[in-house]
Amino acid sequence: MRRRSLIRPAIVLTLFLSQSAGGASDDRSPIGQRVDSLEFKDIRFLTRSLDDFGPKKAFVIVATNTTCPVVQRYLPVLAQLEKTYRDRDVQFLALNVGPNDSITEMAAHAVESKVEFPFVKDTDSTCIKKLGLKRTPETVVLDSQYRIRYRGRIDDQFRLTGERPQAGRDDLRDALDTLLADREIARPETPVDGCLITVSDPFEAGKVPTFSEDIAPLVQRHCQDCHHRGTEAPFPLVSYRDVVSQSAMIEEVVADRRMPPWFASAKHGTFTNRRGLSEGERETFLRWIQGGTPRGETAKQPKPREFPTSQWRIGEPDMITTMLLAHEIPATGYVDYRYAILPYLFTHDTWVQSVEIISDNSRVVHHANLAYNKVGERPRQENFITGRVPGGDPMVLDDGTAYLIPKGSVLGLQIHYTTTGQPERARLAVGLKFPRAVVRKQLQHQQVHTTRFQIPPYAPAHPVSASRTLNFDATGVGLFAHMHVRGKDMTFLARHPNGITDTLLLIPNYNFDWQQSYRWNPGTKSFPKGTTFEVQAHFDNSEFNPYNPDPKQTVGNGDQTFNEMMYGFYFYTRDDEDLNLSIDPKTGAVLGRDQDDTPDP
Repeated sequence: MRRRSLIRPAIVLTLFLSQSAGGASDDRSPIGQRVDSLEFKDIRFLTRSLDDFGPKKAFVIVATNTTCPVVQRYLPVLAQLEKTYRDRDVQFLALNVGPNDSITEMAAHAVESKVEFPFVKDTDSTCIKKLGLKRTPETVVLDSQYRIRYRGRIDDQFRLTGERPQAGRDDLRDALDTLLADREIARPETPVDGCLITVSDPFEAGKVPTFSEDIAPLVQRHCQDCHHRGTEAPFPLVSYRDVVSQSAMIEEVVADRRMPPWFASAKHGTFTNRRGLSEGERETFLRWIQGGTPRGETAKQPKPREFPTSQWRIGEPDMITTMLLAHEIPATGYVDYRYAILPYLFTHDTWVQSVEIISDNSRVVHHANLAYNKVGERPRQENFITGRVPGGDPMVLDDGTAYLIPKGSVLGLQIHYTTTGQPERARLAVGLKFPRAVVRKQLQHQQVHTTRFQIPPYAPAHPVSASRTLNFDATGVGLFAHMHVRGKDMTFLARHPNGITDTLLLIPNYNFDWQQSYRWNPGTKSFPKGTTFEVQAHFDNSEFNPYNPDPKQTVGNGDQTFNEMMYGFYFYTRDDEDLNLSIDPKTGAVLGRDQDDTPDP
């Protein structure tokens, strides 16, 4: 009897340990249970669900983050496995469960890992709980009815403490093959060796910030450049009432790190026009909203900002040229690009330091591109000057640098309008300011692009690349990316003659609605002769792309947004250039060479 009583606890202990090794616990969703309403955020900050993929025979959901070493080892395995099963109607997803991983960091992780299937974010740990995930890279397989059919490891090759030369068991592959053959999976749960998942917790109790002391300064610093009356922003954020009335939306976009808008990975490059909240500022916003949006003492609120009354952010232009006729915009539907030649002929070489595009109806102008065109010649992409884009700034160059519009040119606009639900009219104008200081450098740019590509139907991350090589020493000014609605990410590289490759910029979640420029501090980026500029882009022609006009189409180059473009702009000046030009501030014409040949301090 004594021996029997000892055996029974031993059996219980063995069962407990075996369950612990597999990460199983009573609160986990059991095998066979349907998972309903599984929602997550995609790289575009949109709330999505499994329904957005359409009918699939199976879903493979892998718990990931940007830090777990086991995740990093398995991503190449998963990338290859996904390609194997893509044509068998199996959808893979990387579910980011890292509490400190932003959506932009998650998107960069996908690009840098060369993984084509979607990365999505579990922002509130709901997916973790519904799927019963405990570790990364634990994997769940759902059938076509969203029932859990397998949960566990990918295989048995990689562990936290080491690895085997090759896998002894291909658990995930075996589970998929069995499910697709419509048979019961022999081992529906397997142990997982990986990093424990930390569930997101609410903020610790503490003092609740007030609008007057804590929030008003942040709104002035980070929001009001765009969100004040008379701008393209959909609402102002100037008064306490303004901010409180939008507090629910502010909470969402601040929590997601969607606002202020910035789409560059922080791992590559330092840019003067970077937007964003620090983690402390972000927490202050969220604490204030979750704490009831208290106003505080109005006497402690900072003095309201004063905004320029001029419609020109560059200041009053020296020259303005306006469209002769307004464009008529329909109430609804898609509007093809519209074009306008501005009614001014440049009768002499004209140097400009600032350029701005404005509209008398800003809410219908999505973006506009400005270029010069020599009379009698075909338009050329190389003649691009600047653009007007959501969240963008006008072109303002440093003293000593200017852009040349050649004699015999006219200015042309390419305009992308959006509809508002009612008929609209819009008329655009361009303002130019001429240099006051001696011009020593001409702003130049290299368009690294290709038109020779065909994006296959349903391709989730089709690669397109191009490169150009400098034949002189140059100093970088900035970068700009342009694709259309299938554009997914773009990476800018500089391959130096000494063999070093510098990643200048990674835009991991390109957004057609927010085409921003990325500007360096003057003189901080040098490119020696022989440097190759390279642009690597990916295009998402899958059904999961919410902006895709038609995933069934093979997509080539074209001006309209249902076509695609791949342009990476490198702006620079030549190091061997010292023009030493005095410019007429009234006309932009060259008056002559400056008598003092010594460089400006």
